Amino acid sequence: MKPPAKTNAARILDQLAIPYELRPYEVDLEDLTAINVARKIGLPPEQVFKTLLTESSSGEHFFAVIPGDAELDLKKLAQATAQKKLDLASLKQVEPLTGYIRGGVTVLAAKKPFPAYADETIELFDIISVSAGQRGLQLILSPADYLRATAATLADLTK
Repeated sequence: MKPPAKTNAARILDQLAIPYELRPYEVDLEDLTAINVARKIGLPPEQVFKTLLTESSSGEHFFAVIPGDAELDLKKLAQATAQKKLDLASLKQVEPLTGYIRGGVTVLAAKKPFPAYADETIELFDIISVSAGQRGLQLILSPADYLRATAATLADLTK
């Protein structure tokens, strides 16, 4: 099997001299959940982090990076970002704002560099997985390297 093509997210890690592994998986369009991805790449769901785009009432956007088996607590994220209220961005906004489609969103190399917030549990693991910027491809790397590459702020973000 030939190695997967590099994504812009992987190129950013290369520029920062951050080691990572590209891990491809078979995409199931009926089930784009992080739990399904975790099963396919052989990691526990809590180590496969999903990236969600949120929007404040004033139109500011923030990325939330949370474990695949968890639910985002919008109140906690609003508190972390000093916003009154946050909602998930609509699916039709995600691609124009990030350059990525659902199931392939990543903070790395997003079209616009919105502030990123990562759930504090990210630091519990030796390795984590995040989308490489396309469906069917995950980046495996250390949490510290991910946080360095994304400049994400740690916070308690889940319910």
